[in-house]
Amino acid sequence: MAVTLPIIVTKDIIGLPVAVTSYAGAIQWIKTAAIMADRAYAVEAANTHVAALARHDSTFGEAMSRFDLICPDGMPLLWSVNRKVSEKEKLTDRVYGPTLMLKTIEATEGKGEYRHFFLGGQQTTLDKLNTRFAQEFPRTSIVGSYSPPFGDWTDNEFERICQKIKATNANLIWVGLGCPKQERWIAKHKDELPLGVYFGIGAAFTFHAGEVKQAPIWIQKSGLEWFYRICKEPRRLYKRYLTYNSLYIWYNIFDRQKKSAI
Repeated sequence: MAVTLPIIVTKDIIGLPVAVTSYAGAIQWIKTAAIMADRAYAVEAANTHVAALARHDSTFGEAMSRFDLICPDGMPLLWSVNRKVSEKEKLTDRVYGPTLMLKTIEATEGKGEYRHFFLGGQQTTLDKLNTRFAQEFPRTSIVGSYSPPFGDWTDNEFERICQKIKATNANLIWVGLGCPKQERWIAKHKDELPLGVYFGIGAAFTFHAGEVKQAPIWIQKSGLEWFYRICKEPRRLYKRYLTYNSLYIWYNIFDRQKKSAI
């Protein structure tokens, strides 16, 4: 019997097709895509930064249009999705990228047909990830990792990355190059990448390696994780969150007013 991808309904959130799905639904889709092995699939856990940037920057919007599954990572996206579905369909939790990574690794433990590869970050970070996951999920197949050079890449770097992925036969590839670089890279090379599922996973590597502390659960659920992260890394994140949180609110208001005027 032919394997087919589960159908996941999406809702337009300021132009981004966000999946109405839970962790379980997303993981089932991911596992199916990995087993199908007919092409490269792209998965994103999108927050307000990703959504607003996709609307604000047409080139990034084009990159995101190449993604096959876009999950509601941020609480504001979950709230936006829930405003567009029936009471019975409302989501009770977001699909947070770092947690999706952990749950996917756990769900594939002891199943050799699923093989994980970590791409991005510093070598010390990857070493910590490999050590942690080997201890917590000893029967999960983590088959390789690669820390690419910092800054601009040479022309042969893409081929080097593909060779490393192919050599391990990985089909679940976690890409931690930072947003928006990782999304642009996946989208640009999607037709040339080795078969498998590619995740734009952002800060998950540093979180799981214990290098950056995640916000407490109550802060995450309140939708204030952005504020917590600004307090931790103000110089790097202040401008990003001020700009794109504001744009996210503005685009939502604009779209609602436009719809009500029709």
